Amino acid sequence: MLYEIRTYTFKPLRGADWLALYKSEGLALQQEFLGDLIGFFETEIGDISQIVDIWAYKGLDDRLARRDRMAADSRWQEFGRKVKALDILVSMESRIMRPTDFSPLK
Repeated sequence: MLYEIRTYTFKPLRGADWLALYKSEGLALQQEFLGDLIGFFETEIGDISQIVDIWAYKGLDDRLARRDRMAADSRWQEFGRKVKALDILVSMESRIMRPTDFSPLK
């Protein structure tokens, strides 16, 4: 199992705008296509302009196939246009992590 950890950084005090749109229109689509949501987090202490999500995949090929199917879907494309129109995303970092042999998440 591999885990993708995405960190979104927003313009100050604007993360809540994205989160509201994501919750109403993006979350169900990602769950439909990506499947295994491990967690979704808001920063409590530190850079409070960040939101982090974690998704699990069987491997890199599984991740690529799932994300490609989602990217091709017109509903996801419309969500992307709405996010772009908000003009609040500063950066997005994506890391692929593999658990150690002693990790509780395998």
